[in-house]
Amino acid sequence: MKEAAAAAAAPLLLLPRPDLGGAAQCPDLPTLAAALAAAGVRNQVGQPLRLVPPAPGGPGYEENIGTTGAVETRAGNWHDACNALAWLAFPRAKAALNAAHRAARLPGERGPRRDALTHLDECGIVVLAEEEALLDLVRGFRWQELFWQRRTAVETRMRFLVLGHATADQLRAPFRGLTAKAVLYRVPSGLAALPPSKLFEEADRRLADDLRHGFPARPRELHPLPLLGIPGLVAANGDPAYYEDSFQFPAGRRGCFFSGGRRDC
Repeated sequence: MKEAAAAAAAPLLLLPRPDLGGAAQCPDLPTLAAALAAAGVRNQVGQPLRLVPPAPGGPGYEENIGTTGAVETRAGNWHDACNALAWLAFPRAKAALNAAHRAARLPGERGPRRDALTHLDECGIVVLAEEEALLDLVRGFRWQELFWQRRTAVETRMRFLVLGHATADQLRAPFRGLTAKAVLYRVPSGLAALPPSKLFEEADRRLADDLRHGFPARPRELHPLPLLGIPGLVAANGDPAYYEDSFQFPAGRRGCFFSGGRRDC
């Protein structure tokens, strides 16, 4: 009972490193760089991550990260700062994302895998749930059933961890229709009660492993998730009528299922 109460009291939506990104003023580059160095964040080949000013020309953004560890980052820019915060929260997954981007390059075109990787990098969210039935409601676009009828289960048995730096930036001023692209994981009972650092470790490990196994191969393997439906994110969603807004909570196709290298679409 104490565990359930602790889980219910915890924030359901977790942002990367709120100690750095929760202030009104954008964290400066020296602060972000120091945090990355202290955490030992590295690219896929083990080079320390460095924040550098954008430069014209050169091998390209992803190539720079993968070959030198240099991440082009604009000073005073929340979008770029949120990217650095995502590296702190998801170091394995971000390194795997970069490696996947580079491996998926095709001459003269992006291809569906790179499109999917970009969606995940910019707008991704990792959903951890202690019940498969809750994840099925996300896959089935059954928003009122999930967020209202199963509200207590969502509060005590689910957590939503923001990966995408564009989404993290947008959550500073949430707006109607704000939607993330979700990766869904069933987790053992009791995990939702763990502290945020442990939740991020679990999400980071799982996602990095899936990225190395070819996920996502195309955008539809990511599940749309209307963020303002998450209980408590906005005061208005404390009323069941809030979930009748078909603009925010549309019906849709059932998404793909990916687990342990297996796809079911």
